[in-house]
Amino acid sequence: MHGATSATQVLFGLSPLLVSLAIFVATYAIIVTEKINRAIVALLGAGLMIFSGVLHQSEAFAGIDLNTIGLLTGMMVIVAITQKSGVFQYVAVVAAKAVKADPWGLMVMLSVVTALFSALLDNVTTVLLIAPVTLLITDALKLKPYPYLFALIFASNIGGSATLIGDPPNIMIGSATGLGFNDFFFNLAPLVLAVFFLTLIPFYLIWGRKLHAAPEDRAQVMAFDANKAITDPRLLKQSLAVIALVILGFMLAHVIGQEPATIAMFGAALLLLLRLWGQKGEDQSHQVQRGFAEVEWVTIFFFVGLFVVVAGVEKAGALKILAQQLLALTGGDFATTAFIILWVSAVASALVDNIPFVATLIPVIHSMASTFGAENINTLWWSLALGACLGGNGSLVGASANLVVAGFAERAGQPIRFLPFMLMAFPLMLASIAVSSGYLWLRYL
Repeated sequence: MHGATSATQVLFGLSPLLVSLAIFVATYAIIVTEKINRAIVALLGAGLMIFSGVLHQSEAFAGIDLNTIGLLTGMMVIVAITQKSGVFQYVAVVAAKAVKADPWGLMVMLSVVTALFSALLDNVTTVLLIAPVTLLITDALKLKPYPYLFALIFASNIGGSATLIGDPPNIMIGSATGLGFNDFFFNLAPLVLAVFFLTLIPFYLIWGRKLHAAPEDRAQVMAFDANKAITDPRLLKQSLAVIALVILGFMLAHVIGQEPATIAMFGAALLLLLRLWGQKGEDQSHQVQRGFAEVEWVTIFFFVGLFVVVAGVEKAGALKILAQQLLALTGGDFATTAFIILWVSAVASALVDNIPFVATLIPVIHSMASTFGAENINTLWWSLALGACLGGNGSLVGASANLVVAGFAERAGQPIRFLPFMLMAFPLMLASIAVSSGYLWLRYL
């Protein structure tokens, strides 16, 4: 193990603080332009942190949060296999028929399904599964898909805020702090429920009142056979059993003394075993390759690179300076600090992807524990989680789920434009943060 890098080891004897900040700012700036794939940019930034001498490779590896990586990968494998059973399409069709294919009822039901799945699986995966069905149903009803896709984005980010596994920022916060599934659920779910129902009011006023579908089109949707969506009943039973076990594992994580990554990875391996049981060796390797191929490796490697870039600026002392500045700004007042973290992270998450922002702020909040005491610091974690997850609704680049939905819309010939989306989404997002402020004040401050 090499000791900490001294200033002289940095390239050309430059200041580690300046070098690390230059790499950090350049990495962020290029990610925001979306000109080069974000995973490539993050990995290049990570490489530069090591080559410039700010970090040694061992320090870079230590900076990668493997609990986050493991949890994401495990859940991605589980969902990739589960979706082969057709269960998500089944639920969406049942939801549409439950409201007799009424356009406004459909928007509410699809939003509820999206929010629920986003809390239990994760929001990126949920929109990957629900967006195509939404396009199918709106097409059959001859409705413009835009309002529904807009509602889908909001529901996924709001629902994802409620649990440890719903949204990548929560996964990162939980992993860095040891806060478990139950902590997130009991502290955030009551607020998330309120924000979800309050958000439906402007949706109704903007679109809901004006949505109409012809009786014959509604009859066509009512004729959809939900059971036909289930393509593999055996796999359905296996998947639901494993998902139930994994979620139970998350809830009992503290009792059984296991981390979420172990539970998710074990669940993924168990589901693969059940899926391949009794198959020939060659068929097994095909199936395993397909299961692993569906993991969003771009997202995983983006995280890996990002953790190393943040480890570089943290080691150089930049984040400690930021924490001191933040405390100086708030005069060391706890409530002001909590609100500043909430609002700043909401606005920042709307403008840049919330994942890099949260990765940067986690060590900053950790360093405030000495000022405010370890027992109070949890309120700051809830501020960060709410700001980052709900703030993701503020623009198209605010969260990964938004970009996934935009991708589907574009392929369907109904592109979601950046500015029109933001002009409507940003004020709605700020309203949800205002509600969150009230909740934090009443419950913790």
